[in-house]
Order: sequence, then C-alpha cells, then structure tokens
Amino acid sequence: MRPWIRRKNDHYLAVGGQTGLLISGDYCFEFSGRHRIVDNCTLEAGERRHLSILYGRPEDLDDGLVSPPSIEELDERLEETIDWWHKWTEQLDYTGPEGDLVLRSAIVLKGLSNAPSGAIAAAATTSLPEAPSGSHNWDYRYSWVRDSSFTVRTLAELGFADEADGFRRFMERSCAGSAEELQILFGVGGERRLHEYEIEALEGYRGARPVRVGNAAEQQLQLDVYGELLDLAWGWHKLGKSPDDDYWEFLVELVDAATRQWRNPDRGIWEIRGEPRHFVLSKAMCWVAIERGIRLAKDLEREAPVDEWQEACEQIRSEIEDKGYDPERGVFIQAYDTPIMDASLLLLPMFGFIEADDKRMVRTVAAIREDLEQDGLLRRYRADDGLDGEEGVFLACSFWLADYLAAHGQIEEARSVFRRAADTANDLGLFSEEYDTRCGEMLGNFPQALTHLSLIAAAVTLGKVEK
Repeated sequence: MRPWIRRKNDHYLAVGGQTGLLISGDYCFEFSGRHRIVDNCTLEAGERRHLSILYGRPEDLDDGLVSPPSIEELDERLEETIDWWHKWTEQLDYTGPEGDLVLRSAIVLKGLSNAPSGAIAAAATTSLPEAPSGSHNWDYRYSWVRDSSFTVRTLAELGFADEADGFRRFMERSCAGSAEELQILFGVGGERRLHEYEIEALEGYRGARPVRVGNAAEQQLQLDVYGELLDLAWGWHKLGKSPDDDYWEFLVELVDAATRQWRNPDRGIWEIRGEPRHFVLSKAMCWVAIERGIRLAKDLEREAPVDEWQEACEQIRSEIEDKGYDPERGVFIQAYDTPIMDASLLLLPMFGFIEADDKRMVRTVAAIREDLEQDGLLRRYRADDGLDGEEGVFLACSFWLADYLAAHGQIEEARSVFRRAADTANDLGLFSEEYDTRCGEMLGNFPQALTHLSLIAAAVTLGKVEK
C-alpha cells in the first residue's frame, strides 16, 4: 500500500491501513505527489541535521495525540545514546589482537539484539542475494538458536555476561519451558509463526528475486541446536550461574531429546532444503548436548539418567567414526554416504568432540582447504543444492579456519587467514555473510552476526595462544 502523506504544521503524516508515521526534523521536504516526499541533504564536517520518524496509529496521528520531538530533544537523545554506548563498551574485557575489529564486532552483535526480549537477530536485512542474480535470497531478521548461542557465548567471553543471561531466558520463555516446543528460530519478540512467502511486486537488490518474508527453516529439524543450548548452559555454569530447578528441568528435556533424536536425518547447520541427511556435525552436536548434560549433572549433583546419557554418547561417537569418516582419505565427511568436504567440520574441535591435533582432524582440515579454499577464503561446501547461482566464500568459515589454525599452533598461518577474511570488511568494519572474490563485493544479508562473532572467537583464540 502506498501511504497517504499530508503536511500538518511543521511535520508530515503518512498513513495507510492501520499504520501511521509522523515525520519531522529540519529537512526541507518536497512533495512528489500525494504518496511521496523527498529530500536531498549534503553535510560538511561538523554539521548536523535532524530527522525523526515516529510510529503511531492513524487515528492518533489525526487527533494530534502523537507530537513531534523538538530539535533540542533529538540532540539530547543522541547524546544520551552516545553516552550509553560508551558505558557499554567500557565493559569490554579483551587485550588480544585486532582490538578495534573485536570491539566493532561486539557493538554490531549488541546492535542486533532486542534488549527487552534477549533475542539476537541473525542479520538486519532480508533477501540480499548470496549468489549474484540467483535465488539464494533469505530473510534473516530473526533469532536463530545456533547463531544466538554462538553470539552470547562470544559476548560473555568479552565481559558482556548480561546478554548471555538474556538469551538464555528468551529461549526458555519462547519454548514455554519445554524441549518439545523448541524451534530453530524465533522472531525477536518470541514469535513462532514465521511462514515464508514471496513479495512478487518487489524487485530485489540489483534485480535479484525473489524478495522473501519469513523463513521456511522454522519447521526444519536441525539437531545441532541441542548441543549449542547445552554448551551455552555449561558456559553459564562455569561463570558461577548454576541453573535453577525450572531451567534444569528444561535442560534435562533437551538432553533427553538429543538422546532420542540423534539417529534421525536432519537439514543440518546449512538448512539444506532438499531431503534430510545424516550430517556429521549434527550428530556431533548431539554428542555435545549429552556430554555437557552429564558434566552439569555431576557438577550440580542433580538427578539425571546419566548412565543412559553416557551410553548414547559412546554410540554417537562410534557411529560418527564409522559412517561419518572416509577411511580412504582419512578424513571426516559432510554426511553419511556423502563423502564431500564441509567447512562446518572445523567446529568439531571447537566443541571438544576431537582434539585439534588429532591426525584425523589435521587431515580433515587439509582436505577442507584443498577442496573449498578460494582466493585464501573458504566456501562452506561444494554441492548442488537445487538453487540457481553460485555462492561466494562464506566468511564465518574462514574465521573458523583461522581459529582452528591458532588452536593447532600454526600462529603465522592463522594470522594470515584471519587478515584475509578481515580485509573483506567495509570502511565501517562491517561484514556480510559471504563475499565475491572475483569482483570484491559483499554477498548475502548484512551485517551478519555469524561473521562478526566468528571474527571475535578467532581473535580470542589467537590472543590466548600468543601469550
């Protein structure tokens, strides 16, 4: 719907349906018909202009119940915002390498969070294409369990522990305290119905279609989320924040669910839209969920079916080493009966499933680089996913590689990979999801939380090994 725009005193009303906006400031707007206003503004260094856009119901705007803020009030709000961010960044507890990039990435992650709910969005945009002119266009304006768990764990390592607690409580509420109600993503207010549809009337970025709202992954089974939530709970416990009775009951349900579900195929960390498969990382993250559950039960001296959990742990490891391993190459593979390389396997040592210096892992990383490296950066996998266009390199995977190399003691190589990935940032230190190495352009939604948090994690690991 096009808005109906009217001028009222020194501001403008834009209304349509049940939605209205009050637009004000010291801009010189010009009408362009009844449905559009425009303005161009050029600023010199030190100059400041003001623009305020307030939401209101159309009837309230018509009745004058929503008032535009004064220029003085806007200046006060800006100074208050700047002061708040300065105080927040003072909590940073980090003295390692790339401090400016780490701080910038932490600010981005905080900016993607919803403070009242505790949710963290995967990105701020929808439908920016991952493949030029292709159909890899997704809506990332929601809170993924996986990405958010990574985010809060990373922020907690930097001294921002409140965000970890906020997301923990968000997940417990959004799932109604039950593992049966777990989804792999939620709206930032806890919304559960995020059905995907296409807006055919809109032309996407540089003509890329479709433009999507919602995300069909809401209904997918992705088994790795159990491991991420239990690992988050374990990290929270190590900070001295032990789970209360309600949270412990929720955690036990999650571990029990991982114990029941681990044998099933799923859509994996990359949310494959084809047939479910037995992804190795998904199985390993079920192992992580159960292993962390056992640790918590023992540390807290809580009642839990530890013997049953331990048996499941051993079964998962045995099956991965049998069916998720290519004995001819001596490497772990993407999925059972799918002997291709997948950059998500770089997460196996990060979650403690295998040591970084295990010969199988060393060979796996070498194979990942041989098969997936492109201009010094990593693709996530090479396989036909049924969609048009060829993706770029996946920046989070490149930072995972730097993280692994640092943990394995290959410091100079880790620095080199880190710097190559970091150089894809724009002039504000912001990263997209993917990158086109041929034309030097960002791909995918922006700014991307997973990329920024992976940068932080790699920098933290480099800082630890360089000491």
